[in-house]
Amino acid sequence: MEKKIHHGRNVKRFREMLGIKQDGLAMELGDDWNQRKVSLLKQKEEIEADLLKQVTEVLKVPIEAIENFDEEAAINIIANTFNNESAAYAYNYKCNFNPLDK
Repeated sequence: MEKKIHHGRNVKRFREMLGIKQDGLAMELGDDWNQRKVSLLKQKEEIEADLLKQVTEVLKVPIEAIENFDEEAAINIIANTFNNESAAYAYNYKCNFNPLDK
């Protein structure tokens, strides 16, 4: 079973990561946009291609980022990254100071 990527939630995530408010995105999208319309956009599971292209141009992210971003996969990658030995060296590092040097 193929999992559906929710475009609206991904637009919201990228907008928030970039620190862009709904009003700001609405202003950049044009005169017929307002905060309410941007808010409704995040509810759409699939956004039309031309509108998605316009939104990604404003956010300055590739369209594939919105179409393919899967939060569960990202969490898996992050969780697996910190379970390897790369972080282990930070715990084993001990700095010894000679009391005579003080």
